Amino acid sequence: MSALLLGAAATARAAPAGGRCVIIPIQSTIDDMTLASIKRRVESARQSGAGVLVFELDTPGGLVTSALDICTFIKNTTDLKTVAWVRPKAYSAGAMIAVACNEIVMSPVSSIGDCAPIMIGTNGLEPVPATERAKMESPIVNEFRDSAARNGYDALLSEAMVRLGDSIWWVEDAQSGTRRFVREDEKKRLVDDQQERAGGTPAPQIGATAAPQWRLVQSYIDPVTGKSMPARQPVVNEHDLLTMNQSEAVAYGFAKAVDGGASDIARRYGAPADVARLAYTWSEKLVGWLTSPIVRSILLMLVLLGAYTEFHAPGISVAGVVALVALALFLGAPYLTGLASVWEIVVLIIGIGLLALELFVIPGFGIVGITGIALILVALVATFVPAEPGRSPLHLPTLNVSIAALKVGVVATSSALIGSVIGMFVLSRFLPRVPVLRRVIPENPTPSAVLPEDPYRGLARVGDVGRCEGPLRPAGKARFGGALIDVVSEGEFLDSGLEVEVVERRGNRVVVRTLK
Repeated sequence: MSALLLGAAATARAAPAGGRCVIIPIQSTIDDMTLASIKRRVESARQSGAGVLVFELDTPGGLVTSALDICTFIKNTTDLKTVAWVRPKAYSAGAMIAVACNEIVMSPVSSIGDCAPIMIGTNGLEPVPATERAKMESPIVNEFRDSAARNGYDALLSEAMVRLGDSIWWVEDAQSGTRRFVREDEKKRLVDDQQERAGGTPAPQIGATAAPQWRLVQSYIDPVTGKSMPARQPVVNEHDLLTMNQSEAVAYGFAKAVDGGASDIARRYGAPADVARLAYTWSEKLVGWLTSPIVRSILLMLVLLGAYTEFHAPGISVAGVVALVALALFLGAPYLTGLASVWEIVVLIIGIGLLALELFVIPGFGIVGITGIALILVALVATFVPAEPGRSPLHLPTLNVSIAALKVGVVATSSALIGSVIGMFVLSRFLPRVPVLRRVIPENPTPSAVLPEDPYRGLARVGDVGRCEGPLRPAGKARFGGALIDVVSEGEFLDSGLEVEVVERRGNRVVVRTLK
């Protein structure tokens, strides 16, 4: 059981206020680059004399490990007041960061919540084993508990963003108006059992303190419209994770208010002239752009097409350089953001080594090549999947954000492979005929182009007639024009001075017979 007075967030611990208000956007997927960017911008805000940090959240979540580090950093920033401005969504890791701040403010149409591990199997979503769930949930639940205790949020609702299995109800005392959130068993004792006893309970004596009369909350005031809204009961059932819209977040005591824009934030936390906005730098945006699935899929296509072209035109060419640069960007950008780790790069290198061994050393194509291809595919897809706290790198993802990333990785890698096959067909059939591209992909040589240089400078070809300069036994010399050429008869001995005709020519071997 956990109690909460409506608006209890107002009593939460607040960092010292004063100074200018600085808005720090946190957008898209949360990763290690987000952590580094937040640290940089917070330090910049501190040096500019900031007193209030407003983290503008618009994120579906991201790396749990990065989010935990961000929460720790925010909580240790005790010299500044921290505010989470949900605009318009803060799911999963975003919700974790929001509750770590001193206060939460919602935008007029916004939502927050849903931060739980799930498992996917051959038949879709599956329950996570108790031991695995406890191991994965432990750091996340502890983070939410700590934030709830620090900032005055209800502990049951905070855990309901992470854990399934509990139905939570919103009850109130009909006499005092006190409201709180309770589990199913406590709701049965306070509300259901009390209603069953109501018929036989004697009325309280005059002057006696009346016992609380608990009942389900029927409605609350919407802070956006000012109208009475029906309360959702249960607030969250045992099969769902808690997700709150802007009105529910205020009613449940998580959010202080609903503010529509920077002007509202300015009025709440500082004068408009003192509000600054610290956005991402161009380099941070570039890294984020390079880690997008579409861009990474294109990079992988460039790697494969460049390698294909290089194999067909050996030597260090433009295609080889493009392939190497694309591979560096494909692996480097996710490594900087925390998506890719060392083990994935090592697995990729091992896979490439096994494939090269199969192609250039071991005759045929067998288990070594198949293993190499499998390792390469696993490593490529794994660079899209974030690490999970408390788990080894070699595991199937179980957190919802990791599973979503796995699906994205499979789609992006498959798209790149299909696009590469189409590109290879185009390169081999059409592009070599384009004059501009002949320097990159030369045409296949003709048979005459690969013949060795003619040692007789066009003389003694098939059909040419010469004269023996000596007897052929069966080899000897014959004169063709002004040149003496080594020749051989078809096996017969020929006398000097006979006219002979060339009947076969292979390189510098000239076969002749007597002229008929």
